[in-house]
Amino acid sequence: MKSLLLVSGSTRGGSVNAAVLATVAAEVGREARTARHRGIGGLPHFNPDLDRDPVPTPVAELRNAIDSATAVLFSTPEYAGTMPGALKNLLEWTIGATVLSGKPVGWVNPSTAPARAAGTYAALRTVLGYTGAELVPGALADIPVPRSAIGPDGTVADAALRAGLGDVARRLLAAA
Repeated sequence: MKSLLLVSGSTRGGSVNAAVLATVAAEVGREARTARHRGIGGLPHFNPDLDRDPVPTPVAELRNAIDSATAVLFSTPEYAGTMPGALKNLLEWTIGATVLSGKPVGWVNPSTAPARAAGTYAALRTVLGYTGAELVPGALADIPVPRSAIGPDGTVADAALRAGLGDVARRLLAAA
């Protein structure tokens, strides 16, 4: 069975991005194993001096999760016109180990802001290019998810949005 690692660029537990990824997990749960990386806030700041064996435990856990996954799906907010520093830090820890190299990767941009978090996703495309990840065109999606669409269970309640999120994950997994 294929597996999908879900990575939120937000450190906020109740974020729209967390809801998007929880929804993806619910939508494809019978078709693929899903795992959510929840350690973004606990990663040490990237330091090349620490990028040697043994790497810090949170880094080893991240790399193992990516290595074990068939594909990786990101959802992230935009801060100050680009991706959050915590997500950039996470990605920096993947470069030396090449765990994203050749790995099918997609994203869901749930922003409802007028600029649609364009700066974040342009930066994400650039940094993922350096990791060697395989960006899957059909799995790079803009699906605006207003906070009001999140149900009490922490997933997206709107059926059309749920279906769109599930389709992104299925396209990503199909490319793997």
